[in-house]
Amino acid sequence: MKDTIKKASDFKNIYTNGKSQASKNLVLYVLKSSAMERNRYGISVSHKVGNSVVRHTLIRRIREIYRKNVDKIKDGYDLIIVLRVGSDKTEFIKLNEEFLQLCKRQDILEKED
Repeated sequence: MKDTIKKASDFKNIYTNGKSQASKNLVLYVLKSSAMERNRYGISVSHKVGNSVVRHTLIRRIREIYRKNVDKIKDGYDLIIVLRVGSDKTEFIKLNEEFLQLCKRQDILEKED
């Protein structure tokens, strides 16, 4: 089973019922999933961000950021990561920091020893 969110109905449910936190380049929607023991994530990038090459590059960056940090996130959540206009000019390290900061604000990070 994949850990990505693909259905429009799932996106709509998370947008409607989830909690959001925003930074300069990212918006993170989080919804506690009662049926899942694993996390699922979806990525949303508007056409305003850039052409298809730029958008796909950003999607690959966010996928890698999620993959690197998935062990730090508590289980049982659905996440949607929305990339804002201007995020294409932001470095990978900065996007990673913003993602972790948003996760911390949403209180979904595991406690570090």
